[in-house]
Amino acid sequence: MRHIEFEQVSRTIESLCIAACHELPPDVLQALQRAAEAESNPGAAAILRQLIENAEIAARDRIPLCQDTGLTIVFVEQGAGVTVDAPSDSPTGTIDDAINAGVRAGYEKGYLRKSVVADPLNQRPNTGSNTPAVIHRRVVPGEALKLTVMAKGGGCENKSQFRMFRPTAETDEVAEWIVSVVAAAGADACPPFVVGVGIGGSFERSCLLSKRALLRDLTQPHPDAFYAEMERDLLEQINALGVGPQGLGGDTTALAVRIETAPCHIASLPVAVNIECHSHRHKTAVL
Repeated sequence: MRHIEFEQVSRTIESLCIAACHELPPDVLQALQRAAEAESNPGAAAILRQLIENAEIAARDRIPLCQDTGLTIVFVEQGAGVTVDAPSDSPTGTIDDAINAGVRAGYEKGYLRKSVVADPLNQRPNTGSNTPAVIHRRVVPGEALKLTVMAKGGGCENKSQFRMFRPTAETDEVAEWIVSVVAAAGADACPPFVVGVGIGGSFERSCLLSKRALLRDLTQPHPDAFYAEMERDLLEQINALGVGPQGLGGDTTALAVRIETAPCHIASLPVAVNIECHSHRHKTAVL
């Protein structure tokens, strides 16, 4: 059994929070650059170049890519042969405690906006720390601990949707609905988007799949040819909407569509769409 110190986890999360809010991943930046070169609308191309310049300034000057530094989503892949030790001053401390300690430190030291309210409906007081993080954990083979932080802005998250289709639904019907969700998001979700789609599983799992789909490299299509083609077709249909960068028109409404799937009940066909804005912020570390 491999032991990882509580403090190592918290320090790693701290650095990931700051880096994610300051640096666009290379695949996202490259997708923006390709879109700017291919964009036929001069105004849209200018906006894309401004987004690229914004990313360059943020990385260089260590300032947030966006004033909304997001709800902190943490994906944990914990090897079956790994345990996280509790800190000496708190013998009951868990890996979740370590993650939240890292988020608190990262958002404080990185001067990042704290956007979490303690109660969703009654008075909505701010927690003042951007915690608790939303943590998704799964156990995998091995002795490594993989931590991924996603800073998820409210504007794009608010436009995500779920629908339970009849199991007899055709691909075109599902695709039409996905495109309609993106069209309804419009300028409010800060295009160009990365569109995550979860198909299958259950009510809750399809939503998680749609968020996990956002983590796949934008240069890597789905390994299954059927879903790879569906990703391409959806991207073409979404870009044909003409919403364009920041909703001002153009060829580039989305940079990519990514689909993740899971087995589901014979009577069900759950589908979820999780929309991400152009400031698609996520960082990963493996301990």
